[in-house]
Amino acid sequence: MRFCFENNVLDGDLRELTCAGVAVSLQPQVFDLLLYLVAERARVVSKDDLISQIWSDRIVSDSALNSRINAARKALGDDGATQRLIKTIPRKGFRFVGDVREDVAAAPTPAEPATVRAATDRPAIAVLAFENMSGDPAQDYFGDGISEDILTALSKQRWFMVIARNSSFTYKGRAVHIRQIAEELGVRYIVEGSVRKADNRVRITAQLNDATSGSHLWAERYDRELVDVFTVQDEITNAIVAAIEPQIHAAENFRSHRKPPASLDAWDLLMRALSHYWRVTRQDHEAAKALLERAIAIDPNYGQALSLLAVNDMFGVHLGWAELAAVAPAAEAAALKAVRCDHEDAWAHAALGSVYFSTRRLADALSEFEQALVLNPNFSLAQGYHALALSYAGRSKEAFAAAQKAIRLSPRDPSLAIYHGIAAYARFTERQYDEAIALAREAIRHRGDLTGAYRVLAVSAGMSGDRALAEMALGELRRTQPGISLQWIATQLPWACDADREHYLEGFRRAGLR
Repeated sequence: MRFCFENNVLDGDLRELTCAGVAVSLQPQVFDLLLYLVAERARVVSKDDLISQIWSDRIVSDSALNSRINAARKALGDDGATQRLIKTIPRKGFRFVGDVREDVAAAPTPAEPATVRAATDRPAIAVLAFENMSGDPAQDYFGDGISEDILTALSKQRWFMVIARNSSFTYKGRAVHIRQIAEELGVRYIVEGSVRKADNRVRITAQLNDATSGSHLWAERYDRELVDVFTVQDEITNAIVAAIEPQIHAAENFRSHRKPPASLDAWDLLMRALSHYWRVTRQDHEAAKALLERAIAIDPNYGQALSLLAVNDMFGVHLGWAELAAVAPAAEAAALKAVRCDHEDAWAHAALGSVYFSTRRLADALSEFEQALVLNPNFSLAQGYHALALSYAGRSKEAFAAAQKAIRLSPRDPSLAIYHGIAAYARFTERQYDEAIALAREAIRHRGDLTGAYRVLAVSAGMSGDRALAEMALGELRRTQPGISLQWIATQLPWACDADREHYLEGFRRAGLR
């Protein structure tokens, strides 16, 4: 569908915005946001609507949303002061208020759909050789090295299949449309990029494409000094891989929500469950559990569904949403089965580690988390869990370093607030209360309803003597975890050292918990 307003043409089929006859380049999310606002111009679109439609219900900060709105306004010659086309409705949302003419664009001849694997299989992804933009053929090795490292790192993710280098690199130096590549390789997603070296600096761009729709899911540019070539290569590879996995999960979740409920298979159910799991609320915790149980009923040996079920159950215990005795036996059975299904799946070992952690087998938990990180060093969730286990094992300095690594690994991770909360608890155990408070507040800034962050904030404020802050944190904690009590804390959290438990309890007593 094509929309015309003032001197602008917004073509939803070609994914183009033309202003006064000149094509305007927009980030994919900005284009999708603008298209959605124009298509829904008859009503006020809420923030929740935008997050659901544009970000597939991922966690999005107000500042990120506002920056996309501002980018859409700027592209149209609008701004936040005049709001001539995109109007902000206080406490309600946004509305497109321009006069629009709606045309049916001439449909292009449809290309043959890309061949994809069976609906119950993992989606496949290909990494193309990064293009050398330096003008020096001798520099090809650097782009090839980046591509190969990304391919190797992605291969450690068991959620999707990665096409081997010998197949994906055959397109190097050839001008081939990604739809053709997808058809020939049988993939849904393609990673491509470029490398430009000049003197002691390098610029690397990377892009993730959905070949079936032709849309760009993610793109980023990295500018670095080449003090150490291999260090830069590793750093950028890790950043790209950490960004790609959640983007594919979000795209697959969006794809599953477009299917009729009767046609959902185990993969679709898993993607829906994952989106609920990342939201970290009691209601979403229960929704994820129900979806995972449906997936496992379809495929009893579905390792990823078994892993996520165990992780979800144990996370619910840690946040006070589930009773340990009620869910631990089934969660342990699911995690053990996941490991048997695929002993090289990092998620399976992280799941088993989470069960061991909650059932106070800290040495076993640390071993499983470490195995998960051996299998996939870019697995930020395992890194975060490892940090938490280190904290409760009394290894605070290592715990803080591990939490910081989880934050660096995946700065867009849905669990970012949790990693800040874990770092805060590590600082609390070291009696660095002011820093613990700052980190807990950062966690709450990312997620205003995070139970664990309010727990750390309450005990840190209690121990530092900030009674007003302690009372505020305790009040929010009682709202998010109504059953919180000294008895629950003493019996449900797995400290290795009695002194650490007593320190935590004393913080709650000083905060006013009885």
